[in-house]
Amino acid sequence: MENVPGHVRGYDVRTGERKWIFHTIPQEGEYGNETWEDGSWEYTGNAAVWPPFTVDLELGYVYLPVEDATGDYYGGHRPGDNLFSSSLVALNVETGERIWHFQMVHHDIWDYDAPTAPILTDITVDGRDIRAVAQITKQAFLYVFDRVTGEPVWPIEERPVPQGNVPGEWYSPTQPFPTKPAPFDRQGITVDDLIDFTPELRAEAEARVANVTLGPLFTPPSTVDDDGIGGTMMMPSQTGGANWEGGAFDPETGVIYIASKTDGGTLTLGPSNASDMNYVQSFGGGGRGRGGGRGGAAARPQRSGLPLIKPPWGRITAIDLNTGEHLWMQANGDATERVKNNPFLEGVEVGRWGKATRAGILVTRTLVLAGEGYGGDPHFYAYDKATGEIIADLEIPGTQTSLPMTYMHEDEQYVVFTVGGGGQPAQLIAMTLP
Repeated sequence: MENVPGHVRGYDVRTGERKWIFHTIPQEGEYGNETWEDGSWEYTGNAAVWPPFTVDLELGYVYLPVEDATGDYYGGHRPGDNLFSSSLVALNVETGERIWHFQMVHHDIWDYDAPTAPILTDITVDGRDIRAVAQITKQAFLYVFDRVTGEPVWPIEERPVPQGNVPGEWYSPTQPFPTKPAPFDRQGITVDDLIDFTPELRAEAEARVANVTLGPLFTPPSTVDDDGIGGTMMMPSQTGGANWEGGAFDPETGVIYIASKTDGGTLTLGPSNASDMNYVQSFGGGGRGRGGGRGGAAARPQRSGLPLIKPPWGRITAIDLNTGEHLWMQANGDATERVKNNPFLEGVEVGRWGKATRAGILVTRTLVLAGEGYGGDPHFYAYDKATGEIIADLEIPGTQTSLPMTYMHEDEQYVVFTVGGGGQPAQLIAMTLP
């Protein structure tokens, strides 16, 4: 359970001199140290920043999307809320002084740390101009703050969440839920979320989760027994929801576009023989011989090979940050050929169901541009940014593996991105916009 803490340091790039250090796990006497009970701050690690930082040059603030602490799915060795893990923290870039912070997950045991760079947005809400910062999360919340003061643009409520029964674990009684915007992907899972294309597929899906705990967002991990029965199915999974690809913000309209995937994952805990933690992630769950672990147990029925969760499995959502309202949602891509030709779907009309991939997106003056992301099909789409209508569907030499970028050359606008994977060579693709 001991690990290296991910403290953040500021350096003078001209001299190499270290100017400051910010303890993401507060030391004795520092603000937030009391949220690490039983002296757990002394040995707990991680709470680093793995996504990119964001800097507001005018304010002189740097925004840190801090990750969770050691033990992604078990935190009995670190009782308390554990500031500043799974938090957005604003620092003075010159001194490292904390300006404000907001913890988006208390005592994170879901690996729900922020996966993307914070996005700086200038918006107008109820006639008031706000210099805002928006943080996209794996759990499909978009947190929006006044980036000067840290005040939420819309109220954020502490709501009760399910409590677990893993021996030795510490559970936060509440978690923060934004009142606006609404989640950009589905949260929590019940039997009603399982596929029901045919009675046979629904029965198979129900059997697959019969020995797994289902529940709302923030249902905690659970243990498995010697037969591998148990575990908690979560949605979004540990990888989102959204992930590193983040979203694209339109400064002219105040609309943000977020790519996400609708995918369940299973959290299973078992005793550890190689760690001094009481429990670690187990790769069982859901029943003997059924696989498990990250996105594993209960993630797919055994025979049909179809996802357990109803489509769409990949989507793009447009949200107006001036109002906090959703404008449109579009499934990003057709169902895969494996799904279209699945014998268990004979007689079922297969539509534009999207894919549970990580799609990188770009917004221009009129369009939202996106591929399907790694693991999808080699297609690149242009959507009307106002309506989500599909304007173009282009075949490309391989699957998109990067965020699109745009530039001007000789009065023409170009879009460039990388493709590769699936046995295809990695290459850059450039195209012009009409």
